[in-house]
Amino acid sequence: MKAALLQLCSSDDPAENLRVVSELMDRAAKQGADIVLTPEVTNCVSLDREHQQSVLRAEDQDPVLAALRDRARDLGIWLSIGSLALTGGDGGRFVNRSVLVSPSGEITARYDKIHMFDVQVSEAETYRESDGYAPGDRAVLAPTPLGCFGLTICYDLRFAHLYRRLAQAGAQVLLVPSAFSPGTGPAHWKPLLRARAIETGCYVIAAAQSGTHAARAGRQRRTHGHSMVISPWGEVLLDAGTETGIYTIDIELEQVADTRRRLPAIHSDRTFRGP
Repeated sequence: MKAALLQLCSSDDPAENLRVVSELMDRAAKQGADIVLTPEVTNCVSLDREHQQSVLRAEDQDPVLAALRDRARDLGIWLSIGSLALTGGDGGRFVNRSVLVSPSGEITARYDKIHMFDVQVSEAETYRESDGYAPGDRAVLAPTPLGCFGLTICYDLRFAHLYRRLAQAGAQVLLVPSAFSPGTGPAHWKPLLRARAIETGCYVIAAAQSGTHAARAGRQRRTHGHSMVISPWGEVLLDAGTETGIYTIDIELEQVADTRRRLPAIHSDRTFRGP
């Protein structure tokens, strides 16, 4: 399959973000993409809860999701919307939801981010994602004619057991759409992506937000960029750097089976005692 990763610098304006993504989808389809993949919070990058309350919608009312489903249908391509910030979470919080859309425009899989980004990277960079977002509680596998996808989002990347479970359940490609912190990205982003691929024998595809994100309300957020594709052997097949745009790559899924024949680690678990 030919995959097209969209590296974005989404703002806090969902309408403008929709315009950008729609144009890039059109271009990716003309380049022969079978699937287009967008990063985390494709519809709205914002650190201002009041602004989010004013512009975010529930899944069945979200204009970005509706329009992108229509666009996928019109173009006849698969679409992984890395995630959308939506209303409807527990306790009045939002949800951070990844959505896989078929060439007929149907939603074939949904995944709500399980692990919340509650960290203090530095004195100047603190996040409490769980204050605004309700965590999910279900791992999601999405079999498609293109291959079997395991859905994850950003901070999930640090929790290796999730990826192992997905691979053992049949995932061939692990999706890691992200808006990764520039404080941790230079040290952790590439090693973690490579580790998840090596541990599971899966392809890892990670479409990322990149740059300084325009904000009409609150302070601007910055993200690391470097959308990546990692082979099942752990090789970096694509590193998009920090420029926004379309990055295409051909994925050969037979490499998954070949790697697992050579190194069948995901089938070699043993029980043990302690600690």
